[in-house]
Parts: sequence; structure tokens; C-alpha cells
Amino acid sequence: MPSLADFMEGSWWLQISGQTDLLFAVISFVVNLIVMTIVFYLAGVIVVGKRRALFSDALVISLLGTVVGNICSLFFPPVIGLILSLLIWLLLIRRYYETGWLGALAVAVLAVIIYVVVLIVLAFIFAIPFLLFAGLLSL
Repeated sequence: MPSLADFMEGSWWLQISGQTDLLFAVISFVVNLIVMTIVFYLAGVIVVGKRRALFSDALVISLLGTVVGNICSLFFPPVIGLILSLLIWLLLIRRYYETGWLGALAVAVLAVIIYVVVLIVLAFIFAIPFLLFAGLLSL
């Protein structure tokens, strides 16, 4: 617990900074999980159909793929970790959407395309207020 002396010396910021880093990481993980779930669901519905692409399957694919992909990139060299991570994503898509390798690859490619489009749209949505505000400040 920070004391008044810690507050006066300025070391309280170090304690808050560590906590906010963890909070930011958790919020970032949850937001990424939600976006990836929606992306995989849309890609799955388009490629394999609504009967085989369930939202719960997309959630499991997103969660397991993210966790196992991070573990692969942590314990293996970069190229091997990337290849293993991609293979695991394809295996998860293949397993949960009950499709073959080409179907899994099609879902993965479409998911990447949808994800990039969503990122571009969100970038424009969130950048426009900042650009307008910066333009107003320059007047």
C-alpha cells in the first residue's frame, strides 16, 4: 500500500504503471478474442455454411488458436513458431468446422481478408475525430 511519503516522492506511479500494463493486456486480449470470433464466424458461414459454422466453434477456434499460437511463438524460434501457429489454426478450423484442408485454408484466407477490412474501417472511424480535432486546433 503506497504511503503519503511514496506519493510525495513519486514512486507511486511505478505501482500504478505495472497494474495498468496488466489491465491493458487483459482488455486487449478480450477485445482481440471478440473480434477474431466474429471474423471466424463470418468466414465460416461464408465458406462452410451456417449449419457447420457455429458461433461457439468460432469462439473456441479464436481462444485456442490465440493461446497456442502465443505459446508456439514463445517457445520456438520465430519461423518455426509461425509455421506451427499457422498449422494449429488450420487444424482448429478443420476440426471445428468439419471441413477438409482446402476448406480450412479458404476459411483462414477469408478470415484474414475480413480482419484486415475490419481493421481499416475501425482505423478510419477512430482516426477521423482525431484528424478533425487536429485540424480545428491548427485554425
